[in-house]
Amino acid sequence: MERDLIEYIAKSLVDDASAVSVNVVETEEATVLELRVAAEDIGKVIGKHGRIAKAIRTLLSASATRSNKDVRLSILD
Repeated sequence: MERDLIEYIAKSLVDDASAVSVNVVETEEATVLELRVAAEDIGKVIGKHGRIAKAIRTLLSASATRSNKDVRLSILD
């Protein structure tokens, strides 16, 4: 569910929606969602001073809390 949420938000923000990919990595501590977008769209996902990235992480945290999970977002180059 969290993977679909991040993918939907990212595709809504970027110009090249086909380049968006979300990889799920399970660790001992948490589930890490690795978000990849096209190089020219990375600024749109992060935003000025990281505001958009922080907002996405807040939504992810709220979604994960409902299911008692520890989920983290990593935005990769």
